[in-house]
Amino acid sequence: MNPKRYLPILQWLPDYGRSALASDLLAAVIVTIMLIPQSLAYAMLAGLPAEVGLYASIAPLVVYAVFGTSRTLSVGPVAVVSLMTAAAVGQVAPQGTPEYLAAALALALMSGLMLTLMGVARLGFLANFLSHPVISGFITASGLIIAASQLKHVLGVEASGHNLLELITGLAGSLGQVNGPTLVIGLSVLAFLYAARRWLKPALGRLGVPARPADMLTKAAPILAVAATTLASWGLSLDQHGVALVGEVPAGLPPLTWPAFDAGLWRELVVAALLISIVGFVESVSVGQTLAAKRRQRIDPDQELVGLGTSNIAASLTGGMPVTGGFSRSVVNFDAGAETPAAGAFTAVGIGVAALLLTPLIAHLPIATLAATIIVAVLSLVDVAAIKRTWDYSRGDFAAMLATIAVTLGHGVESGIMVGVGLSLALHLYRTSRPHSAVVGRVPGTEHFRNVQRHSVETDERLTILRVDESLYFANARYLEDTVMELAARQPGLEHIVLACQAVNIIDASALESLEAINARLRDSGVALHLAEVKGPVMDRLQHTEFCHEMTGKVFLSTFDAWQELRGVVDGRLSRRCAEMQLGAVPGATFDDEAQPHPRLP
Repeated sequence: MNPKRYLPILQWLPDYGRSALASDLLAAVIVTIMLIPQSLAYAMLAGLPAEVGLYASIAPLVVYAVFGTSRTLSVGPVAVVSLMTAAAVGQVAPQGTPEYLAAALALALMSGLMLTLMGVARLGFLANFLSHPVISGFITASGLIIAASQLKHVLGVEASGHNLLELITGLAGSLGQVNGPTLVIGLSVLAFLYAARRWLKPALGRLGVPARPADMLTKAAPILAVAATTLASWGLSLDQHGVALVGEVPAGLPPLTWPAFDAGLWRELVVAALLISIVGFVESVSVGQTLAAKRRQRIDPDQELVGLGTSNIAASLTGGMPVTGGFSRSVVNFDAGAETPAAGAFTAVGIGVAALLLTPLIAHLPIATLAATIIVAVLSLVDVAAIKRTWDYSRGDFAAMLATIAVTLGHGVESGIMVGVGLSLALHLYRTSRPHSAVVGRVPGTEHFRNVQRHSVETDERLTILRVDESLYFANARYLEDTVMELAARQPGLEHIVLACQAVNIIDASALESLEAINARLRDSGVALHLAEVKGPVMDRLQHTEFCHEMTGKVFLSTFDAWQELRGVVDGRLSRRCAEMQLGAVPGATFDDEAQPHPRLP
């Protein structure tokens, strides 16, 4: 057993030097400054005390540095996972109660265990069941819900809801209770952050500031907003004017916590934990792979499951909330020059210092500031252009994307992602159940074969070559059977049908039975069934079946060989009967064949 496979820290720690240390420390300082308000904001989004966001940005970062494979991924609370946490936990306990926090800890533990077990079982491929249009639609809808949920804090009113309609209705009914000072703070921070995001970097560039420092200063704009509004709140006693503040935050490092092992609670949260795990993993791997590619590095998706899983377990044991790799914090970490996961560990130290020393100042921070920070951050998740691109390219994917958006906005995040996954799988099954196939003919003077409906090609009334462009399995086996028999019925003079299988990667048991049925029905009609360009792994399975004995035709190395031999041009040395190949799979077997040895089939 190679310990480096399970402990990626052993891959980079032995060669860790001064240069990497300096880069990681600089990146940690920059990321720490950005993460403090972000951690507070996402804890508030999840309906949890502010300190929970800080706790969730300490231990998980240290643990990920040991088990994660990405050199620059930064783990912690993120917008979408925080929203999903609030939606799940809000169904089992009232917000602000000890039970609510206990449920959040249990959710983090469940998600961590699921991710870790999936990683150990090497189930990273399960994330592929979430198509990109579905994920994009879900994130877009979640961004809108998150932004709408924070408007109450900007307005200084009470409103609640788990979907967009409920939130808008609640806000509309509370407009008469808008708090003036809160509104001024919220709108001012919104305007400042929007202006900083759009115009600060170009302005700094015109002043001669290098691109990288300008980008860092732009991303650090929320810190200035936090500092300014905190000082204003403290100096003007805004809490006496109805402005909601974060309030007292316990100073100190994360406490050791033990999530509740309540069977009833776990049953209520299991679906939400699974969805959070999958969505978080997909987001994290997408970010990690993107950043790794820029430095010609690679990440291991299965080990990433372990890294994220152990990070969530660490969060649950230290008073935190569900975490994953965040896009904004990871990009900042990357741009700041982080060389190894040690940058994340150093960031955890910085957040720990903030939790020890800065919490008295955080108490005066207006909640409207955090809400404005969230709104500006999540609106970047709303990708309207992706909706148009999907519509232009694939109406089926667009339908799945639109349904995900509609259900998420109208019913909630859990329902939205479940509908999206269901539609993605249904769409895949529908597409593969009706695989594209084409009758092909020879391009004159070449060994190439193309669709007779698209190209001017040579054909033969005695021979039909059907190219199958999909693996054959239970969902499309009957469709292939119907297609072949329709071809046979339309050509009275047909003697041979060749299935060109260059795109067939799998033939399952149902498809094998269909091939046997096709062979039998063609034999009764006086037509021979042949195969061409069968891939090695597929042929390895076929040659151990009864189909090999019963097949009326041959297996050809290439479609061109089939064309030549079946038209009587060559002597058949590039083909074999399937039964002969089966015999050849038996040790010591010999062929009763006068031809020269056949080349190994693919």
